[in-house]
Amino acid sequence: MADTRSNIVWFVADQMRADAMGHMGNPAAQTPCIDALAEEGVSFEDAYCQNPVCVPSRCSFLTGLYPHTLGHRTMHFMMRQDDPNILKTMKDAGYEVVWIGRNDFIPGTWRKSDYCDHYFDGIDADDKVDVEGQGVNFGHMLEGVPAPELPAVFDDVETKYSFMQGKFPEHSLDRSFDWNCVRSALDFLDGIDPATQEKPFFIYCTLMFPHPPYGCEEPWYSLIDRDALPPRRPDVETLSGKASILTKIRERQGMQDWREAHYDEMRAVYLGMTARWDHMLGLVVDKLRERGLYDDTNIFAFSDHGDLTGDYGIAEKCQNTFEDPLTRVPLVVKPARRFAVEPGVRPGPVGLIDLPATVAEIAGVDLGYVQFGSSLMDAIAGGDAPHDAIFCEGGRIHGEWQAMEPEHGPESTYWPRISAQHEEGSAHTKAAMVRMGDLKYTMRLYEGDQLYDLAADPMETVNLVDDPAYADALAKLRARLLAFYMETADYVPPRFDKR
Repeated sequence: MADTRSNIVWFVADQMRADAMGHMGNPAAQTPCIDALAEEGVSFEDAYCQNPVCVPSRCSFLTGLYPHTLGHRTMHFMMRQDDPNILKTMKDAGYEVVWIGRNDFIPGTWRKSDYCDHYFDGIDADDKVDVEGQGVNFGHMLEGVPAPELPAVFDDVETKYSFMQGKFPEHSLDRSFDWNCVRSALDFLDGIDPATQEKPFFIYCTLMFPHPPYGCEEPWYSLIDRDALPPRRPDVETLSGKASILTKIRERQGMQDWREAHYDEMRAVYLGMTARWDHMLGLVVDKLRERGLYDDTNIFAFSDHGDLTGDYGIAEKCQNTFEDPLTRVPLVVKPARRFAVEPGVRPGPVGLIDLPATVAEIAGVDLGYVQFGSSLMDAIAGGDAPHDAIFCEGGRIHGEWQAMEPEHGPESTYWPRISAQHEEGSAHTKAAMVRMGDLKYTMRLYEGDQLYDLAADPMETVNLVDDPAYADALAKLRARLLAFYMETADYVPPRFDKR
C-alpha cells in the first residue's frame, strides 16, 4: 500500500442505548459481534452523546464541537460550508472517504463531493457523490413491503403514539435502507486489495436501526427472550422532580393502560432491531477479514444517542432530558493491530465529541482548528479517560421558534413530543447536564434542576437536588458546568483577515 496509514470504519446505529449490548449486562440482548469487538478492543462504559437527538448529536461528533458552539442544539444542519468536520478533514488528508446512509448533518443541496469520495444513500447502489440537490436522507423504505403484524397482546390498548409495529415477515425488508447501506459497504470492500491499495479508507456507515418505529423482521423479531428482559424504569407519574417534558409526552402518548407485557414486547422488538444492527456489523467485520483488511483497520461501533423504549412509560426520545437511556451510548473501538490496546470494558467519562481527535491521532492528521474533544488512544492503551466530566445539552429558550422543529398535527406519531415543544411553558426548557463520577446534575432554565447519584440510584428515580447531604457536591458540579460553558461558548475560525 502506497500510504501506510491504517483504515478506519465508523459503523453507526441510530437511537441505540448502551444497555442494549450483552457485554453491558443485558441478559436479553443478542449482540455477539459488538461483544466480541469489546473483548478484542475497548468498550467505553461511560460514553455519552452531547445531545439526545440525531442532528445536533451528529453535528457534534463530526466536528468535535459542542451543539451550542455553532448553534446546533436543535434539528439544524450545518449552516456554513467552511465549518470544519472530520469527513472533509480526512478527505483533504488523503483518505478515501466513503459516506454511506444517514445524512442528518448537511443540507441536501450541498454537494457531497466536498466531504467524501463516494456517497451511497441507501436507496440504490449508485454513487451519489456528485449529485446536487439530493434530499436530506433520514432513511428510506422501499414501497411494496408487507404490513407488520402487531402482536395480539395489544388488541385491548391504544398504540397510536407508541411507535409500536411488531413483526415483519422474514426477508420482507431485504431491499430496505439498512440492508442497502450494508451492501454498499460490502461492495466497496470487495474492491479493495491490500496489496495494491493506494490510500487508506475512512468508511462512515450510518444506519437507521434501532430507531423507532419498533418493528423488525424474522429471525431477529423472535430472537429475544421476553422472560430475560431486565426491569423497566418506573412510570414518570410515580416519580417527583422529573422534567415536565416527560410528563407531557407520557400524558399524550396514551400508554397509561399498558401492562408490563406490552412494554416487554416493545423492549424485545427494540432489542431485536439492535440484534439485526449487530448482525450487519458482523457482515462488515467478516468482509474485512475476508479481504485481509481487518488487522489494519480501526473499527468504531457507536450510536448517535439512545431511546427511552418504555422507560418511565414513554416511547422514543425527547430533546432536553438526559437520563441514561437517552444519553449513554455504545462506544466500542477495535484499533488496528499496530496500536497498543488493553482490551475490555473501560470506565470513565468520554463522549462522542472525542471521536474526531481520536481519528486524527490514528491518522496522524492535524485537525487544523481548536475543538473540544480529546483522543481516546491513551485510554484504549490502558490509560485513564481523558476527562474529569462529560456534558450533554438541549432544549430552547422562550420565543426561540427556530429551535422547535416543524409542527406536527395529531395525525403524526411525533405529535405528543412536538406539541409539547411548541408550548411556551417549561416543557422545552433549555438544559445542560454534567456527569462527574457517579453524580449527574442537570441545570434547567425554566424549571427545577435535577441531581442523581447513579451508584445508589441507577434508574434515576430520586432527585437529590435539595438534599443537604449533597450540597457540596452540587456546588462543585455547578461550578464545573459554568467552566464548561466558558471554555466552549464559541469557536473562532482559523482564518486571518489579510487586508
